[in-house]
Amino acid sequence: KQDTHTNTKLLTCLRRLDRLPLFLSHLCHHPPYTTFTMTSVAKPLATSTHFDISQLPSIVKDGMSAEEEASKRHKTCRFIEEAGRILKLPRVAISTSMVFFHRFYAKHSFNEHDRFEVAVSCIVLAAKTEESRKKLDTVILECHKLKTRAMQHAARGASPALTPSSSSATSTGELDTGGEEFAKLKERVLLLERVILHTIGFELSIDHPYKPLVDLIRRMTDKRQIQYKNPPSDAGSGGNSSNSRSTSQIMKKLMNQMVQHAMTFANDSMHTSLCLQFGPDDIAIACTYLAAQFAKVVPTASTSPKSAASASETWIAILGHPDIETMGSICYQIMDLISERKTADKDAFARIRAQLELLKKDQQQKSGSAVAATPKRSPPPGPPPGGPPSDSKRQRTN
Repeated sequence: KQDTHTNTKLLTCLRRLDRLPLFLSHLCHHPPYTTFTMTSVAKPLATSTHFDISQLPSIVKDGMSAEEEASKRHKTCRFIEEAGRILKLPRVAISTSMVFFHRFYAKHSFNEHDRFEVAVSCIVLAAKTEESRKKLDTVILECHKLKTRAMQHAARGASPALTPSSSSATSTGELDTGGEEFAKLKERVLLLERVILHTIGFELSIDHPYKPLVDLIRRMTDKRQIQYKNPPSDAGSGGNSSNSRSTSQIMKKLMNQMVQHAMTFANDSMHTSLCLQFGPDDIAIACTYLAAQFAKVVPTASTSPKSAASASETWIAILGHPDIETMGSICYQIMDLISERKTADKDAFARIRAQLELLKKDQQQKSGSAVAATPKRSPPPGPPPGGPPSDSKRQRTN
């Protein structure tokens, strides 16, 4: 028994040594990606010096179009989302795995590594990071079944030859845990987990926009800075006690509705490269603004006839004076993603785009008036009359 145990440990070490040349080759060709400074990113995509979508490896090395690159990210994130739901992972773990995936392919091309295997490795790593561990065999089996079902669904209208078939896979897409295919897939997932760690510079602490957006919405509702555009008819009926109770219930309902919409937009943002372009606070502000537009919520001050501030200026104030270029870029990218769905409200998107243009115009006018109001510096006083000539006059005289 002792010899058998020793032989098993020796075989394990040999397998690890067999993977070592591939991992060392990766280290030589791909230095660690440690330039993520998300807290300092606050500029729109077009002028951002921290992230440029045209410099992604798949676009630069392989000549892939930006639309195709974004489509691959979106489809793989949908896969991660569904796999996380099947594995019953918490929302934070699913979002963390998507951030790992985006950061990995900000350094690697899609042609270098299979994105399905990278997604599985990201799920395994994120589950460990967020303290929601799942057995590796379970993750691989469920993800493989999900991938096989998706491929079969896509091949229903095509020839039967496109349907995935394997000697070790059953008709339901299940792998044989004792088969060679499962062993090789497991080895590749374990290796990719180490490659991902090296690529992201072992930065495992991920900040998400969920907490900032909840705090922002709670602050706005607690201070009564927002209200429904069309309040319920029974909001002002009854005595003072019933009126205050009805108002608190309305504000509670408003907060829950705003949080629900904002969370949905934040989840949608994970399917794009927004987590590479902007920080979580910027994304939280944009999701809150989109949630207010969909929930038909307006600033309280904008409904008062005595207020001199416009609705756009009030939104800028209660959102904490964000950069409108940044907020607009985030909103546009989220709306572009959602507009592909059949249930998308195109009229609401058009209204939001018009509001964003108005916000941008108001901020530009405000900044322009501030520059115009800045007093010009007077020129320095000249020499007194009859005094010694200046250096320039002395040079001309000479």
